[in-house]
Amino acid sequence: MAALFPELEPYRVSRLRVSEIHELHVEEAGNPSGPPVIFFHGGPGAGISPLHRRFFDPAFWRVILFDQRGAGKSTPLGELRENTTWDLVEDAERIRTHLGIEKWLVFGGSWGSTLGVAYAERHPERVTGLILRGVFLARRSELEWSFTDGVRRIWPDAWEKFMVPLTPRERGAVMRAYHRRLTSEDPEELKAAALAWNAFEETASRLLPDPAPAAGEDVPHQIAVARIEAHYFVNGTFLESDDQLLRDAGRLRTLPGVIVQGRYDLVCPMQSAWDLAAAWPDAHLVVVPGAGHAADEPGIASALVEATEAFKVSRTP
Repeated sequence: MAALFPELEPYRVSRLRVSEIHELHVEEAGNPSGPPVIFFHGGPGAGISPLHRRFFDPAFWRVILFDQRGAGKSTPLGELRENTTWDLVEDAERIRTHLGIEKWLVFGGSWGSTLGVAYAERHPERVTGLILRGVFLARRSELEWSFTDGVRRIWPDAWEKFMVPLTPRERGAVMRAYHRRLTSEDPEELKAAALAWNAFEETASRLLPDPAPAAGEDVPHQIAVARIEAHYFVNGTFLESDDQLLRDAGRLRTLPGVIVQGRYDLVCPMQSAWDLAAAWPDAHLVVVPGAGHAADEPGIASALVEATEAFKVSRTP
């Protein structure tokens, strides 16, 4: 199995104002003269982490990472105004232009795969290829799997805990009920909803879940992630139709791609990766047999490193 590259510090950290409200945290790591790659993090709203730099050979790649609007070290934290899929797509273009990059490799997992596909379909001339993990096409069926009648059948115990903040009446429309609570002005209601939302998602994310997070975790970050996810999901992730990303997959034609998918991914089940691969003949689907959703599961991490290494050999600009 391919190992992650050693821990790596950015060689440049900067701020980029993209609207009157939002300012982004941007990092550059690796080889300043190397082929560029843009990293789209998950969530939406989860932010980047040191792990994300470790999928790339730092002697070769120029890795661009940024916290999306309202996420991580971007400000204001948890802000929902002017925060849509297409705002984020154009933020990537602002970063590309600001850094003087002509084209780059796109890398994204989970929500990052959604954003990576949306970006590549809108700006295919700026993309040299894509590496995607745990594909989420933002279809209604995928959201219903998570919040109506899918994950709960595998994790009824986790689902029961997820329902605790909601009244019996609210449980008939879980996503909207959580959205109301995650936009509440009551700090205790907001905190309880955010911690329950994130705990449920974390449980579903791994083939073998970690123990419950320790007390004292970063509550403002937890609230931001849950708020932004609920904001996107109740708004259909701001796509013009339920099947927009799959419908427009023809725009990816001639772009090489690798799709890394855990066989037992409960957050983003394999059907979406399968559907995208069928609509995009230039993509290679890699199914990791003993894995769920999380990028740091050994099989997933190994496959991602193998993908970035393969692009070094034959798919670089």
